[in-house]
Amino acid sequence: MKQLSQLTAKDLSPWIQQAQIQAAKGLVPDRIPQLAVADPRYFAVHICCTTGESIGYQDTACVFPLMSVIKPFLLLYLLEKLGAEKVLQWVGVEPSTAPFNSLEQLIADGGRPRNPMINSGAITLADKLPGKDANQRTQQFCQWLNQLASCQLTLDESMLACVRLSRSPTNLAIAHHLHSSGYLENIESAIDTYEQICCLSGQVADLALLGKLLAAENHLLKPQNCQLVNGVMFTCGLYQASAEFAIRIGLPMKSGVGGGLLAVIPRVGAIACYSPPLDSVGNPLGAIAFIEALSGSLQLSVFSP
Repeated sequence: MKQLSQLTAKDLSPWIQQAQIQAAKGLVPDRIPQLAVADPRYFAVHICCTTGESIGYQDTACVFPLMSVIKPFLLLYLLEKLGAEKVLQWVGVEPSTAPFNSLEQLIADGGRPRNPMINSGAITLADKLPGKDANQRTQQFCQWLNQLASCQLTLDESMLACVRLSRSPTNLAIAHHLHSSGYLENIESAIDTYEQICCLSGQVADLALLGKLLAAENHLLKPQNCQLVNGVMFTCGLYQASAEFAIRIGLPMKSGVGGGLLAVIPRVGAIACYSPPLDSVGNPLGAIAFIEALSGSLQLSVFSP
């Protein structure tokens, strides 16, 4: 059996073909107009190994907004800056059985976000980023990620303008409830910061380099923080489908409405995919199909004997 570091483009090709068949069953989201214009046929994958090897295949030049794939790194950043004891006062680590933007879940939980991978949790943490305003918070966060991971994320200003014009009423309602529950200091600043960090954009190689931070030992990061982020991704990263894929695939993963998907293989590497069509939960169908095929073939699950 080949190792992840030994894969070639020829090895990846049949798995990508399977993935593209699955992607055709999904829909490109249309709530944000600029996301709706993405070509549903696009597929890109990049693999980074902790031993230094990397491979990219298909439409790797595509630049896309990370959207919710940024959430694990928002959590990591605040864990590093403020510590777990402080951060976990603001958000829980429990999986959610409701959609990622559920106001009803937040109300049922007494106004405390269930976990950092859903919108209520990420909006709460966006409010806690250091910086005088949303622009400075986003800039400092982006610089930290780029320096740490050697990636090249940038803020997509046109995507941000589109997000602002089509601002989610549900996210606003969530922010107001968080504020009334005492978990949010400034509604407008929190929403602005959240929208900006979700519009941080890059290629699949950039996303894979971010994932490598969570896979490899790094003297600049506390191991317990990486472990916490991986754990929350594993149980919460694919929203209410997280448990299903934890069993089927067995890797920490995080999806985004922009079509990005990140899978972390602890101590081995990271796999990043881009495939715009989503399923009904909000996860990219093709990307998940690719990761599932790859993980099964190489026995990458953390539970593999």
